[in-house]
Amino acid sequence: MTSSRNELLECVVTETGPDPDHAVIWLHGLGADGNDFAPIVPQLRCAQTRAVRFVFPHAPVRPVTVNGGMRMRAWYDIMGFEIARDQDSEGIADSLEHVERLIRHELEHGISPDKLLLAGFSQGGAVALRLALGREQRLAGTVALSCYLLDGANLADWLTPAGRETPVFMAHGTHDPIVPVALGRDAARMLAENQVQVAWSEWPMQHAVCPDEIAALDRWIEDRFSGSESAGDGAA
Repeated sequence: MTSSRNELLECVVTETGPDPDHAVIWLHGLGADGNDFAPIVPQLRCAQTRAVRFVFPHAPVRPVTVNGGMRMRAWYDIMGFEIARDQDSEGIADSLEHVERLIRHELEHGISPDKLLLAGFSQGGAVALRLALGREQRLAGTVALSCYLLDGANLADWLTPAGRETPVFMAHGTHDPIVPVALGRDAARMLAENQVQVAWSEWPMQHAVCPDEIAALDRWIEDRFSGSESAGDGAA
């Protein structure tokens, strides 16, 4: 790996206005990097009406078993083709700590937890979901695109009260050949059965995102951020 847990990951950062008071940390998928989803920012109307800091971290570089040990950016090793079961516990723990440090960095620089969203695609979505729902402090929400649930067999052990109250947006392509849509459906069902508020949608695409999905996500983020602003106004 290229970094230790005591270091902040290198990130691509985009701010939509001065002195941002909202933030989105967005985790890329296997083999990509933080530049992958940065072009999505101009498509999000919710980011044009307020100052938002978008943080797109680069995952550490590590060997990936299913790719013949090739070294690439990955949040954890993919050890077998049963991706929801062949899980690299050490690598997952390492990435959870890395991303938690990014969250703490934003909080320490003035972002309220109810104005911070954690998002991700594929591997990044799996990490985002596991971290957000296992935290002791609730975030504004988490976005998990084209992914699955890490350590789902032990969900009852790591899902916290704050996690149960964290809104979740999940979406998946019905023709996904990399992460079958059944894995996403199973994750959404398991979370709903554990009283997690999940907004689930499916789109006729492969392992990707599409304009309609991004439009739906945009509306969902706007609702989360507008709600946090209303709550803040009421508290004042």
